[in-house]
Amino acid sequence: MIGAVVLAAGESRRMGVPKLLLPYRGATMIEAVLSGVTASRVDATWVVLGSGRRAIRKKIRGFPVSVTVNTRFRRGMLSSIQKGIAALPGGFRAALVVLGDQPDIGPPIIDLLIDAWKDARKGIVVPAFEGRRGHPLLLDLKYRRDIEGLSPEIGLRGLLAAHPDDILAVDVPAAAVLADIDTPEDYRKALG
Repeated sequence: MIGAVVLAAGESRRMGVPKLLLPYRGATMIEAVLSGVTASRVDATWVVLGSGRRAIRKKIRGFPVSVTVNTRFRRGMLSSIQKGIAALPGGFRAALVVLGDQPDIGPPIIDLLIDAWKDARKGIVVPAFEGRRGHPLLLDLKYRRDIEGLSPEIGLRGLLAAHPDDILAVDVPAAAVLADIDTPEDYRKALG
């Protein structure tokens, strides 16, 4: 089974407002992300909340997701990845790590990564657009302990650096895998 871990714990400092609650094409950003993830072939979805968790939890109440809270969200994204992966029950074989600020990642991209992981038997599957790697990442949970032991200074890059022969870059036809929304300018661009 494959579990999605949606990272929604950040403080949105560069945006200046809680970005996951910003309007995005008829919904909020976090609702757009969860719509794409839950419509894909992942078996279950966990949302990692931290900063602004009460307001986000209210927004996502109608989605078929589980919530885990990262009280140490100020330690950075890796702490949320670790919290989300720790929440996955033992029967899960892989985790799809999804950024909460990538609302244009939908089922076609996610399902392509899942198929590639199943076919290639690589432990780390990343989408690539025009030769550049992006997100979300699909991680085989044989790396669960490695991820738990990563240091915040190095982050998930440490896992990729330690296992370069176990990485599969999957070409996708969407620049969305390279774009996350961190600043007001990013938000304006994403809205077109």
